[in-house]
Amino acid sequence: MATATTEIEIASPFPAEKVFKVFKDFDNIAPKVNPAVFKSIETLEGNGGVGTIKLYTFGDALPFTHAKSKVDAFDESSFTFSYTFFEGDNLMGILESITNHVKFIPSGEGCICKQTIIYNCKGDEKPSEEALKGEKEVYEQTYKAIEAYAAANPEN
Repeated sequence: MATATTEIEIASPFPAEKVFKVFKDFDNIAPKVNPAVFKSIETLEGNGGVGTIKLYTFGDALPFTHAKSKVDAFDESSFTFSYTFFEGDNLMGILESITNHVKFIPSGEGCICKQTIIYNCKGDEKPSEEALKGEKEVYEQTYKAIEAYAAANPEN
């Protein structure tokens, strides 16, 4: 079974605590700030912690319609969380799963968002470089849109 990995690193002027707090509400904020990518994100099981199952309905900007994910890890003290897409057309028929590890690392007065995306393939076929680049761009755009939302809504 082959894997492909993408690394994303984005600097933020906001402290890790604030960015993590906003990302805890990702399910509500992402469809507001990036509806072309996220039509909705619905919790099917759980309370947001480890084991929570979510249904993503994607917008017209993506070649996918839906996916299910499971929260694998969530640690507020270290500003980290992980989740795995395990079902949906975003697996492109060639993937068993897509695992995301996200960490907000304090850096000066701001932080650095580090995200590692691991594509677990069913066989030897991997997603194309073009597909990986496109997904990376979607994650970066969404992060920046959520960051702008946080700046415009400091009470959150």
